[in-house]
Amino acid sequence: MAATLAESLDAFLAHLRDVRRVSPHTLKAYGRDVAELLDWLPDDVPEPGRHQMRRYMVELEERGLAATSVRRKLASMRAFFRYLRDFEARSAPDPSRLVRAPKAPRKLPRVLTESEVDALLGLDFPPDFFGRRDRALLELLYSTGCRVSEAATLRLDAVDEDEGVVRVIGKRNKERLCLLGGPARAAWKAWIPLRAARIRDEQVADCGAAFLNRSARPLSSRWMFETVSRHALRAGIQGRLSPHGLRHSFATHLLDRGADLRTVQELLGHANLTTTEIYTHVSMARLRDVYDRAHPHGSARAAAAK
Repeated sequence: MAATLAESLDAFLAHLRDVRRVSPHTLKAYGRDVAELLDWLPDDVPEPGRHQMRRYMVELEERGLAATSVRRKLASMRAFFRYLRDFEARSAPDPSRLVRAPKAPRKLPRVLTESEVDALLGLDFPPDFFGRRDRALLELLYSTGCRVSEAATLRLDAVDEDEGVVRVIGKRNKERLCLLGGPARAAWKAWIPLRAARIRDEQVADCGAAFLNRSARPLSSRWMFETVSRHALRAGIQGRLSPHGLRHSFATHLLDRGADLRTVQELLGHANLTTTEIYTHVSMARLRDVYDRAHPHGSARAAAAK
């Protein structure tokens, strides 16, 4: 049966790649997580049952894995066994459903203040290929709140610069519309002529990607991380900033200025409202900080007066 499960794993990964069209990073993680479980099984145990799953989960925690990592591995295993049930008519109970995932601490995301965003987007960028590209990328990330993977796969024809609308392909190949504000539209219009000039200079076919590297090929997610981090350092922002930090800031600033949660959910492309609700906690924490510093009986002033 173990060989059958191993064969089923190959079919499962092909299903994820060809049907669900998950990202290469997700595909690799799912394959690794399930393969580790199958390799862990003793030779005399053909397939995991409830007891094996519990022992495996305990062993993962004993290795010192964070709760978030254990939860991710369990999610991969559940997806695998769900595939066996739905596509291979497996009648045995799903052992991954008989164990509980460890509780993960709810970590508030890093959020920039509006003045920090102003400092970042107010930097001087040279009017060359790299400067125009980097400004357009930073403006787009903050204006749309899109994920870095979505920016890396964004197509040129998905941007309507006149209407200020961007068609983004998100998780599970779902499409949603995002919006470009005035500064983002201006940065985009300034970038497009230099993008076209680079393609002519390199004498290559247009790959269609919105953001290009020096060779006129699609700009990678990894390089987008480096771009955001480098310019954040120039702007004097403390700590390493990722593209996801701009996404968090986008959502929090919308809520701070009165946007309703459903609208923010739609713009972020969250399937569940509970995922978006974390930003209400961020906003409340920011409100508490302002209150403590500004109110006569706020905790910071009260402590200073004693």
